[in-house]
Amino acid sequence: MPNHHIFFDLDRTLWDFEKNSENALKELFHTKLAHRIESFDRFHRTYKNENALLWKKYGKGKITKDYLRSARFMKTLVKFEIFDNELVEELSDGYVNISPRQTALFPNTHESLGYLKDLGYQMHIITNGFREVQHIKLENCNLTQYFDFILCSDEIGINKPAPEIFAHALANTGAKASESVMIGDDYDVDVMGAIRHGLHGIHFDPQGKRKNNNGDWIINDLNDIAGLLPWVFK
Repeated sequence: MPNHHIFFDLDRTLWDFEKNSENALKELFHTKLAHRIESFDRFHRTYKNENALLWKKYGKGKITKDYLRSARFMKTLVKFEIFDNELVEELSDGYVNISPRQTALFPNTHESLGYLKDLGYQMHIITNGFREVQHIKLENCNLTQYFDFILCSDEIGINKPAPEIFAHALANTGAKASESVMIGDDYDVDVMGAIRHGLHGIHFDPQGKRKNNNGDWIINDLNDIAGLLPWVFK
């Protein structure tokens, strides 16, 4: 057991990104936008679409994180015919300050991580999120205690699923790929990215959206991890 390493994604795997993001956006909407946009739901849907498109470009290295941070609000406001650079910056700064301090986690996060740690697994984080906000999330949710190594992609300028980020993580933890597993919500980025570099992969699918046609390891609840790992490492 002591040689087995578990690498976790953070957003949408442990930290409930959708819920936390919506709470932060609601606060910003009611303080800065409610008098200019009639519906939070319309604003929220528009923002999510623009943000998702920009994150795909960021993941492929086509845009910088600074551009992403402001462009997601700029492009959203344009859809409502609002052209206000000062407001864009206020929303961008506000979101970065408010969002990472939200504390909603997926069910059984602490229970599962505590149990896995007691079993002797060495646990780490590999996230494509920005370093300055990911550490705030981990600390505010009291998650830092479980992890020996935390790697944010912007620290090395390489995003998952590039093999270099997994190689960097293995080298810094002393882990062997064959004795390591990556757990994340994004099948292509987390699971297949890890598998292509020789690690095992477990897909976290809390809403049960995916049909398992490939013999992959899939969990719907974080509590399922401990019972599955002996089979993964068999």
